[in-house]
Amino acid sequence: MPSDTLEERSCAVVWFRNDLRLEANPAWLSATSAARTVIPLVVVDPAILAGVGPFRRNLYLANVEALSQEIGALGGELSIAVGNPRTLVPKICDAVEATTLHFNRTASGFGRARDNAIAHQLNCEHVTFWGTLLTEPGTVLTGKGTLSKVFTPFWKKWVDAPLPVMPAAGDAQLGAIPAEFTSPLPNFDAPVIEPGNHGAHASLRRWLDGVDDYLDTRDLPGVPGTSQLSAHLRFGTIAPITLYDTIGTQTPGRDGFIRQLAWRDWYAHMLLETPQMLDRAVRSEYDQVQWRHDPKGLQAWKDGRTGYPIVDAGMRQLAETGWMHNRVRMIVGSFLVKDLLIDWREGERWFRHLLIDAEPSQNAGNWQWVAGTGTDAAPYFRVFNPIGQSEKFDKDGTYIKQWIPELRGLDAKTIHAPWTAPPLDLATNGVILGDTYPEPIVDHKFARDRVLAAYKLALGKT
Repeated sequence: MPSDTLEERSCAVVWFRNDLRLEANPAWLSATSAARTVIPLVVVDPAILAGVGPFRRNLYLANVEALSQEIGALGGELSIAVGNPRTLVPKICDAVEATTLHFNRTASGFGRARDNAIAHQLNCEHVTFWGTLLTEPGTVLTGKGTLSKVFTPFWKKWVDAPLPVMPAAGDAQLGAIPAEFTSPLPNFDAPVIEPGNHGAHASLRRWLDGVDDYLDTRDLPGVPGTSQLSAHLRFGTIAPITLYDTIGTQTPGRDGFIRQLAWRDWYAHMLLETPQMLDRAVRSEYDQVQWRHDPKGLQAWKDGRTGYPIVDAGMRQLAETGWMHNRVRMIVGSFLVKDLLIDWREGERWFRHLLIDAEPSQNAGNWQWVAGTGTDAAPYFRVFNPIGQSEKFDKDGTYIKQWIPELRGLDAKTIHAPWTAPPLDLATNGVILGDTYPEPIVDHKFARDRVLAAYKLALGKT
């Protein structure tokens, strides 16, 4: 008569969210080593899909499909359900008589509220990990036992923090959820990057050829000087520990790149501790800034029609690809907040909607850095000059010409500020300000004085 021990009857459900990989995934590895049967599960939430832009939606669904193929290669199948996870996950766990639910945790307030609600409904144990970060929240602290409010001290502690150790993989058999819970994957268009763990490793292999030059190229939007791995980190098609182990810190370029992973951890740790950073200034005094209500200016910024070529190039790249070079993100962010005096939250929401790699903690953290409202912020009086930034980082106008074809006839001197050239010279190259390309919607010097006055007023300075 066959035995019927708990171990032999154990069934683990692995709920994949923003960790769409098997490699270096502690939730998956722990489940395969602890249970007799493992059921891989994705719950597609229509409410979330409806709120994201097309680029991120397409890539998410393509990543789910890639994960399904990866699991299929092991002889199993990825169970896909469509609906509200708060309702479906507990019901599915009951239906398969799960003994454990495994998943990787999130720092976002929305995700934590969802996970807590599900945990209270479960009739089985839930096992969680921080498989999306290099360091767990609470492990990188000051000497006083608190999270540093400034990045550099955090970084100095981070480099010595313990790195994740992956559980050993087991040989569990793969199962599936009952057919009544399954749904086909929603239709999607081809994503703008190669999806899945396979696509992530292809990007990583390409990046290994350029990472040593990272410190020299990362600020130049006209050259391929960044990793293009941010979207893979966003959906967890590659693990941060895989990047750390593969790239290392042996050269200044590699060390500089790994430092970006520390920024990513810091913002996640910060969001967990300060959930209000998504919609309120971390330094509350900056919530007193009197932002301008300027729908036309905001729309011109979104459309890439501000009359400042480097700003417009960035916004058009975002609209056409769902991605923007990091240096240009800072430039367009500063322009919205400092030149147009428009609330940083407007920009944060627009980026969060369109960016293929938008992560709540990083997006809000970076916007607060630009606005000067965060803990590790640039001083409020630091205002990027869009012309100077353009001349410094896109000297020959390569990036501008890629995204603003109507300016391709201009030379490297004129292209950064077309309005400074004689109209006849512009017309000779097919540019008519106010017609083929907009005139500047604001004067930078005037805007700089205006924003400094607004910030000083909010801070009670004269």
